[in-house]
Amino acid sequence: MITLLVIALVLGIYHETIESIVAIWNRSETYAHGFLIAPFSIYMIWKRRSVLATVKYHPDYMPLLVLAGLGMGWLLASAAGVMVAEQYALVAMIPMIVWAMLGFHAFNTIIFPLAYLLFAVPFGEVFIPPLIDFTADFTVSALQATGIPVYREGSFFSIPSGNWSVVEACSGVRYLIASVTLGTLYAYLTYHSLSRRLIFIAFSIVVPIIANGLRAYLIVMTGHLSDMRLAVGVDHLIYGWIFFGLVMLLLFWIGSLWREDHLDESMSVDNSSSTDLRFPSVSVKATLGMVGLVVAIASIWPMYMNYLNDESNPQQMPEINIVDPSGKWESDSTRSPNWTPRYIGSPEQFIGHFHHENQSVSLYVTYYRNQQQESKLISSSNTLVTDLSSGWRNVGENERKLPLGATELSVNQDFLHAATSRLLVWRWYWLIDQETASPYLGKAIQAMNWILGKGDDGAEIIVAAAYEHDPEEAASVLREFIGDMKPVINERLLAVHSTYHD
Repeated sequence: MITLLVIALVLGIYHETIESIVAIWNRSETYAHGFLIAPFSIYMIWKRRSVLATVKYHPDYMPLLVLAGLGMGWLLASAAGVMVAEQYALVAMIPMIVWAMLGFHAFNTIIFPLAYLLFAVPFGEVFIPPLIDFTADFTVSALQATGIPVYREGSFFSIPSGNWSVVEACSGVRYLIASVTLGTLYAYLTYHSLSRRLIFIAFSIVVPIIANGLRAYLIVMTGHLSDMRLAVGVDHLIYGWIFFGLVMLLLFWIGSLWREDHLDESMSVDNSSSTDLRFPSVSVKATLGMVGLVVAIASIWPMYMNYLNDESNPQQMPEINIVDPSGKWESDSTRSPNWTPRYIGSPEQFIGHFHHENQSVSLYVTYYRNQQQESKLISSSNTLVTDLSSGWRNVGENERKLPLGATELSVNQDFLHAATSRLLVWRWYWLIDQETASPYLGKAIQAMNWILGKGDDGAEIIVAAAYEHDPEEAASVLREFIGDMKPVINERLLAVHSTYHD
């Protein structure tokens, strides 16, 4: 009971993180299963009650180091605005609290039910881009194998009967998350040997990915053979869930052929024994001392985060204005490509269009300060192309390294297509005294800057140039522009930063 009270107290201290988890469960059907994770975990612990009744309980100081590390991880994730890492750090504290309060033997007895709590964290969006790519690859390959000609650009493809695209809803991430969550629970309850559990969990990962590719192919074929009358609207999502349900039933039925739950006596319910756990006597002083240590270690990190937030300065940023002092690159608003990236929140922005002789470049600088979850630099909500209605499509992206004198600059390279226009886009992050193209490294740099008192200032710099056929036509223009203007851009951004910290 004391352990449950300590867990409740710690979760109360981190209530904002808990609220963020529940909010995602409420608004997203993909993660609605999160409401069931805690009851499933409690049920699995209850099934181990006869074994727990024989375990000797005693406080253990070893997990306190891990608890402190998780607290530091939570702080870094909060500073960087990485909500999923923040949520994982908090949920992972629960098993460590159980270990600290009850000892390793009790912790080891229920380690799987405790680890299963990690499925409560809404995670999986990072897999959407590769799942989209796999689904598009699978569908296009299957169409070509059945003799249907396909023209493809990124996740968009055309066949003689119509146009198709693999979007987020078609990525299969919902099927994958549901399959892994249920498959892991099924493997634990049905099998006794670790090898069989791991094999079934592996199948619960692979099967929905392949099944989603097959689902997409069947939907396209249904639309193609029906002259685009069937499976071209909401109905193809309904067909998808029906198909997924049949695949999961087949997977679980095949898995039941090798079930071992009848062999695991420790998992069976002993109706002849009391359902109450028989706790051996533990020193009250030792227990209360551990309670104090756990709560103290867990409280340090939110307190320091509140201190950093109190130190933040809400003053308004000065306007960002960038011009070429040499006069080589002249401003010219008439050369706009009719494209603008989308950012969340209210950052300070500069959008400028420059030309030199017959060369034109567009510059977009977006600056964030005092970042919050709904207004931050590195976010999946900040996109180059919002939707198809904008007229633009992102047909490919990769990372590119640019030699700049004695240094090298890494940029993310994107290819944007419209009906009559094509743009080559290079973008990277400016983080006070460091630059990177990696959003993950960028998050880490931001977190360290914030914790060290430098602030969380950061900007994304985007340069774009049009081309007709070969992207290298635009690449040479962008390379020259960056070589000339990057020192000017960095100087202006540092000046904006200094208004806050000097």
